[in-house]
Amino acid sequence: MTTVTVPTSTQRVGQLTGEIIHPLQRDYLVDQSYAVAALARLRRGAGKEFSQVPDLWGLIDTGALHDQPKDGGRPLSEDELTRAEDAVHVVLTLWALHQQSRGTAMHRPDRRYAPGGLGAAVRRLMPSGEITEPVRKRLVRAGNAPDLPALAQRLRDIVVLLRGADIPLDYALLAEQLYRWQEPAGRDAVRRAWGRSFHSYRAPQDNGAVAPASSDHDTTDLTDKDAS
Repeated sequence: MTTVTVPTSTQRVGQLTGEIIHPLQRDYLVDQSYAVAALARLRRGAGKEFSQVPDLWGLIDTGALHDQPKDGGRPLSEDELTRAEDAVHVVLTLWALHQQSRGTAMHRPDRRYAPGGLGAAVRRLMPSGEITEPVRKRLVRAGNAPDLPALAQRLRDIVVLLRGADIPLDYALLAEQLYRWQEPAGRDAVRRAWGRSFHSYRAPQDNGAVAPASSDHDTTDLTDKDAS
């Protein structure tokens, strides 16, 4: 008997984000005019709520989130839909900013041998074996943002640094995390994930080892007073 795994609402957000980005990124990298124009439109939505940018409603097709899942899962509630749409919107506009004028893919799936989480990406901005405090504090401030618009702006500042250094990010994973971040008890889990990703990253010259990080260390570093 085959067991069917039903995607969670969080996974559905990540899947949809990846499905939207993949063809746009592929065609942008070969200079397809429609993709270049789409990214320009997406960038104009950065820092704005999904409901405030009707120009993107046709471009960011979130219809799949409204559909009754074919695998037996339940439809999303109204609150879940709002959180999902906002997460997808924020992430796509950040990706469009990140991908701007880059000749390689800035959305890359997270892999153990090539970590793509936010914490690992921020760690890659620093010299191997060193912690650059101003950069670390940007991650801390993002983790302690008071609301989604503030978080989007703080993530935007990080993305600008990543773009300048040609460091990719897993935007499907980030969409899942922003969806969870909006849940009543989700912020601590997301901060812990970012902290773990940051502390476990090892540069290639360190033999590619990915060591487990202390969750206590993760949480402390992303909730300190530097976040204000």
